[in-house]
Amino acid sequence: MTSFDEEIRLDEEENRRELAYIRTQMPSTIKKFYSDKDILYMMDVIVDYYFTSGILESDDEEVDIDLEVIAEYVCKRAKDEGFCSSFNPEEVFFIVQADLDFQEQNV
Repeated sequence: MTSFDEEIRLDEEENRRELAYIRTQMPSTIKKFYSDKDILYMMDVIVDYYFTSGILESDDEEVDIDLEVIAEYVCKRAKDEGFCSSFNPEEVFFIVQADLDFQEQNV
């Protein structure tokens, strides 16, 4: 059994790998507009969306995930929480898509 500190270290390592993956998948035209802090925030909000939307609790073999809805959710949460009011859902879409791709490759 791993210790709590080890779990945290592994989670941080996984986040770094995912962040690097997302950066490689983002269109070069938008990379400069989003900091690592922005992307890490979005990753957390995306996970929250999956938990609160009920997607993870579905018994269906295939679940329809609307990336545009998730991008809108991320932008709204960022604005509501005072994190950022200028996230563009059309750009955040690429981050949401890369996040999902990373998750699917690492299941």
